[in-house]
Amino acid sequence: MEQLHDLRVSRIIRLSSPRTLKEQLPVDERVAGTVSTGRREVENILTGKDSRMLVIVGPCSIHDIDAALEYGRKLALLRIELQDELCLMMRVYFEKPRTTIGWKGFINDPHLDDTYDIQHGLFYARKLLLEINQMGLPAATEFLDPISPQYVADVISWAAIGARTIESQTHRQMASGLSMPVGFKNSTDGRLNVAVDAIRSAMHPHSFLGIDQDGHSSVITTKGNPFGHLVLRGGEKPNYNAESIAVAESWLEKAGLEQSILVDCSHANSGKKHEQQLKVWEDILQQKRDGNRSIAGVMIESNICAGNQPFPEDPGKLRYGVSITDECISWEETERMLREGAAVMQKLLPKK
Repeated sequence: MEQLHDLRVSRIIRLSSPRTLKEQLPVDERVAGTVSTGRREVENILTGKDSRMLVIVGPCSIHDIDAALEYGRKLALLRIELQDELCLMMRVYFEKPRTTIGWKGFINDPHLDDTYDIQHGLFYARKLLLEINQMGLPAATEFLDPISPQYVADVISWAAIGARTIESQTHRQMASGLSMPVGFKNSTDGRLNVAVDAIRSAMHPHSFLGIDQDGHSSVITTKGNPFGHLVLRGGEKPNYNAESIAVAESWLEKAGLEQSILVDCSHANSGKKHEQQLKVWEDILQQKRDGNRSIAGVMIESNICAGNQPFPEDPGKLRYGVSITDECISWEETERMLREGAAVMQKLLPKK
């Protein structure tokens, strides 16, 4: 009989189950405390119980574990120093959506050589997340593949659904079952209605195909996620200014949703130029000075060193601490920006 399936599949490699990986790399009390504290902080900021500003800051993408750990150690110290004014979390992105083709991130291709050793990627992604949380530093990520959350979601305090997947039913269903608050970015062309629709969809229960902790195909039934919120990342034009914020507030109000907004200082809001992130940040701080209450936080793309570097390239020739995807600001500028933000927030926050 003529073969009818897998006509265009060259190989299938079975992975360890989520349960097996979690047994190899278990969560301890320190990590569990960091994750739960981080989730609770975000929830309280989104609902107005906590007046601090949420700042999700870190590399555009993780490709070097050693550099990520060095960055995490720096940010963990700053999180403690500025904790009265800012809630700092590290951006730890392992999956990268591609408009056409390109490197899909550490989980997919951890060796940067098109060998697609996903088992290795999952193992070391989880190991890194455990080490970051051990520092007392909560982690934030974007979930792109609907299977990978089963392996790492228990050590994530904030998650994003990106601009390219915001209209996907699969991702809305997935978000409805995630255990942490989820930010929904506006579409790449700047439309807000798709993100608002996604927030509303994810608030409701869903049933869909997925895998359980043993890796078996299963029907997953969710309760709905009450902590979905809007992330403005720009589109055909930036959308971080006061006028754009007012438009977003109006969309959320009409939909009966909490007016809690995160602003992405990078991507289309900065024209993907790292030096422009400061301009966005300073505009947000001025809006806070002017009394804005809907801006709950920001996202900043930051690394040890500024800019980015061409890739694909021989991994041995890559410069340490420099992004291989979008441009990032340097650690030195990150410190200056965050201390400036803390000084502004200190004057605005209720006196203890």
